[in-house]
Amino acid sequence: MRFRWVLSLALVLCGFTSLRSEAQVSAGTNLQAPAPVTHYSLPPDKLAKAHALYTVRTTLHFAETLYGLLLLLFILRFQLGAKFRNFAERVTRIRFVQAFVFVPLLTLTIDVLSLPFSLYGHHLSLQYGLSVQHWPSWFWDWTKSELIGLFIGSLLLWLLYALIRKSPTRWWFYSWLLVMPIMIFLMWLMPVVLDPVFNKFEPLAKDHMDLVIATQKIANAVGVTMPNDRMFLMKASEKVTTANAYVTGVGSTARVVVWDTTAQQMTVPETTFVIGHEMGHYVLHHIRKGLTFASILMFFGFWLAYRCINWFIARWGNAFHIRGAADWASLPALMLIASLIGFVAEPIANNFSRARIEHQADIYGLKITSGITPDYRQVAAQSFQNLGEHSLSYPYPSKLMVFWLYDHPDISSRIDFTLHFDPNKN
Repeated sequence: MRFRWVLSLALVLCGFTSLRSEAQVSAGTNLQAPAPVTHYSLPPDKLAKAHALYTVRTTLHFAETLYGLLLLLFILRFQLGAKFRNFAERVTRIRFVQAFVFVPLLTLTIDVLSLPFSLYGHHLSLQYGLSVQHWPSWFWDWTKSELIGLFIGSLLLWLLYALIRKSPTRWWFYSWLLVMPIMIFLMWLMPVVLDPVFNKFEPLAKDHMDLVIATQKIANAVGVTMPNDRMFLMKASEKVTTANAYVTGVGSTARVVVWDTTAQQMTVPETTFVIGHEMGHYVLHHIRKGLTFASILMFFGFWLAYRCINWFIARWGNAFHIRGAADWASLPALMLIASLIGFVAEPIANNFSRARIEHQADIYGLKITSGITPDYRQVAAQSFQNLGEHSLSYPYPSKLMVFWLYDHPDISSRIDFTLHFDPNKN
């Protein structure tokens, strides 16, 4: 399991750095109109693939989580944290420099040992036709992700352990206070510094004025200003076959991003609905609401991590050669605690995203297109139908899995809601 613990530990429960709404469609403007959608369904061959993919991905998620926990227990059992700490202390007495020795050693150990899960995940995407990214390109992305994670993680963990040393009883509270500014800064940085490292972007107006006009039409309908320089096209077709659109960034970097696969596959009415959904994230202040909700979760997460790490060290610190909470060797234990907290909090965060963010954006998209697009319900339903077909979304997911894993409503529910939508009641 590739622990992206740079955020899961330092931010504990953060999942709102961007709000993405998948919008996979296949009908081009020159194709015949598809048959009306009455419910979400798949042809037999795709249904079999969707069920197989759903089963293996669900199993893989929990297997990866369990493996990650066992891996951290392995690291604790064989005192790798203490050994890496001793090596960092031999290299230098400067704590800041020690962070850039110890953190990369521990991170690379975890990520390399977890690499089989990442490899198999990409293999599945290739096998089911969801990705076209060749392995050398994938490995290069993985390497870049590791390098960025090592740098940011070393900085954040140096800061975290400095707080633990300075205030052994209140570090959790001071860390929580610092998390929100850090999150906002990373959100501001992501679209202009981090995202371009992995994908190519260009102004949407360069080759797709039809999408710009659709966006402006939606924006004008709600009195929102959406300058052309806030709309971008991402060259996703170099890596994936699916389509997507999302909002990202904050303040001066806030923007709407449309994948080029969406621009190639989507009709103008379908595009208008998707953009309406994305505009809903702006108008309904979903980024602010997401940050507020994450902040509440993280308050309890940091407090619980503080209580648990002290209990853990008191009980097993000597066995694992951990000197105290401020010792670098305590990091694997803190990661284990953070992982358990994150696992329990996963359905809470996903339910908030599914019910309070994405469902509300669906409603907004339907409302705003009801006065712009004829037969807007069917247009939206067709978009969701095509999303399910192209992403091989299983029509009959377990309610428990939807509750635990889905940060968007499942496709069947979205289509059912769309077809029965009443703008006067919602």
